[in-house]
Amino acid sequence: MSDIAKLAGVSTATVSRALNGSEAIRPETRERIMALAQAHQYTVHAGAKNLRSGENRTLGLVIPYRASLRMQVTDPFFLSMLGHLADAMTEAQYDLLLSRVNADHLDECAALYDSGRVAGMVVVGQWDHHDQLNALAKRHVPVVVWGAHLPDQLYCSVGSDNARGGFEATEHLIQQGRKRIAFMGDYASGEAKFRYDGYCKALQKYGIAVDPSRVIPSPFTPLEAQQAMHRFCDQHQPIDALFAASDLIAINAMGVLNARGFKVPEDVAVVGYDDVDAARHSFPPLSTIHQPLDVAARALLQSLQEVMQGRQPASRQLSSPLVIRASSQLAK
Repeated sequence: MSDIAKLAGVSTATVSRALNGSEAIRPETRERIMALAQAHQYTVHAGAKNLRSGENRTLGLVIPYRASLRMQVTDPFFLSMLGHLADAMTEAQYDLLLSRVNADHLDECAALYDSGRVAGMVVVGQWDHHDQLNALAKRHVPVVVWGAHLPDQLYCSVGSDNARGGFEATEHLIQQGRKRIAFMGDYASGEAKFRYDGYCKALQKYGIAVDPSRVIPSPFTPLEAQQAMHRFCDQHQPIDALFAASDLIAINAMGVLNARGFKVPEDVAVVGYDDVDAARHSFPPLSTIHQPLDVAARALLQSLQEVMQGRQPASRQLSSPLVIRASSQLAK
């Protein structure tokens, strides 16, 4: 800026005002300064500008990882969430910083805020560490979480009703005449646990016993899901339907079932969860619980802006309808 000022024969303050479009600068002076800036490839350093103005326009998106689950950012759900949040933040003139922290140490998110790198952050998932997220809220770290609304929650969350989704997916399979319904996923933690709870409630409502032998533990990664389905098939446990905790698990399970000689949905009806883009293009197209991530992204950003303003927005639970496709319903 000092160099541009010398070339233009004005003060650095004049250059600053001209580059920021101040009408206090005469048009011919502003045009001369802009031309010099362009000729010398001058650009405003966003970080320095934020420091001077006291305003930080960078928001964090934290996707925690856990080595035992091996979930990657390339998971279709994460990619979709990332894309929708990036669009919403860009429209609101924010920059996005993607970060990963250990799911067992969610309190490390505070370092992003304490260091001034972000003005606030969205954390994807509670990862069984509700207490750590509450601790962030007590410290007044501006954070909003994609996840379930839990008892004694101090932070704002936006999410779907996972238990209800699990119930509706399983009820749909029962209404198709299926009685030996398996559940596939990480039934002991995270959002998948609530989906499993919904699965169990639906079985109980219709007088079907919850059979532990039909629960298939599986990570969310493709190869591990395939391996889990192969191991289950090796046990020759009869099933006529499968509810999977994610679309990625469901699609890979269908591939194994087809390879093993089972027809979907004739032999085994399948329902997933999330409604990622690949679900409608799988073979057959996958029935699933739809998560409205475009709506979620806008709700997360709006809630985060309120938190950054010192307000306490209420948590939101979004509607997640069942989308019925060919994987769970025989053609009429």
